[in-house]
Amino acid sequence: MSHVTNIPAASPAIAQAHFEQLLAVETDCWDVQASMADGEPDFVLLHVNGDQAGFDRGHVPGATFFNHNDINAESIASYPDDTVFVVYCAGPHCNAADRAGAKLAALGRPVKKMIGGRVGWLDEGFELATA
Repeated sequence: MSHVTNIPAASPAIAQAHFEQLLAVETDCWDVQASMADGEPDFVLLHVNGDQAGFDRGHVPGATFFNHNDINAESIASYPDDTVFVVYCAGPHCNAADRAGAKLAALGRPVKKMIGGRVGWLDEGFELATA
């Protein structure tokens, strides 16, 4: 047995449920870019780490700056309850998107994380916007 198969693979039903659960809480840079390019995204993209100056130096086009520390019922009250939020941060080494996602979910809001964050966006060859 190899290092891969030493622990047997899950059944197809378990694997399907696992991957569907991941897709329910994650999206990727390509899907966000394609949805934003369509012109009428059905979600709000939030850049959730750092400060306004960092956001102004480079962010995903169409994103809104919203530091994860500032997410609370009052700060998101202007968004309809069924608004889907997509959160991202600097990249795989940053947990601001996870923190933001947890806060939004605790507030009863639908949320997904853009995996890869800003680093993933750049790795895919997409441009950043600046203020």
